[in-house]
Amino acid sequence: MSNPVFFTAPGTLDGLAPGSVFVLDGPEARHAVTVKRLGVGESVDIADGAGKRLTGTVAAVAPGELSVECSRLAEEPRPAVRLVLVQALAKGDRDELAAETATELGIDAVVPWQAERSIVRWKAERAAKAHAKWQSVVTAAAKQARRAWIPPVRPAVDGAGLQAAVAAADLAVILHEDAVRPLRQVLEAWQDAGSAADRAAADGAAAGWSDGGREVLLIVGPEGGISPREVTRLCDAGAVTALLGHHVLRSSTAGPAATVLASDVLGRW
Repeated sequence: MSNPVFFTAPGTLDGLAPGSVFVLDGPEARHAVTVKRLGVGESVDIADGAGKRLTGTVAAVAPGELSVECSRLAEEPRPAVRLVLVQALAKGDRDELAAETATELGIDAVVPWQAERSIVRWKAERAAKAHAKWQSVVTAAAKQARRAWIPPVRPAVDGAGLQAAVAAADLAVILHEDAVRPLRQVLEAWQDAGSAADRAAADGAAAGWSDGGREVLLIVGPEGGISPREVTRLCDAGAVTALLGHHVLRSSTAGPAATVLASDVLGRW
């Protein structure tokens, strides 16, 4: 069984080596000591949310403090092809559920999208609170999945912002029930067209977001679907439409389903 994971701030694991003792404090330590009731000698992982993972054993516990002796420190690279879920705001917390499940399944970033047909609206003070809540949900999901990376929730976008993101992406796919080509076919064609670049990235040319890694946007609309005008504008910016299965999926289901399929087709799993 895999070790429980607790997060620390990026950079705090730098310079550690086997035999070093790392002291975790704050809310994560309280969770480990008070809720999980970890004891001396138990195995645990400490991750910095940016790819570094310390594996070790509990050396000491105190109220609000967990001391862990490092047995191994590893840095987990990002995938050569990163998947980004562009999730339209939806009612009933279905948008948060999509972000949560997609994180457990391996999504690399999430973008909240204020679509034309989104009933939920992020405005002024509510926008900052809602964004913080999404990031909290994603962080908890990453912890549940024992990930070393915490996917960032990027700033929310409107139609114009999403068009700009589509234009900058290596591939942007609108999951749409009226599409002709299946998502698998779209991804395989894109992968074949850029196979040389993919091989270079897979060989280690891509170690970060901006140094050779490729990015695929998976765009999911709200409950009422993406409006025809939005589809036209996004396609004009470079997006393509794709069909995800034979049935119409909920806004909370489409993104995670696409994440699974894309992870398989693109060799991430």
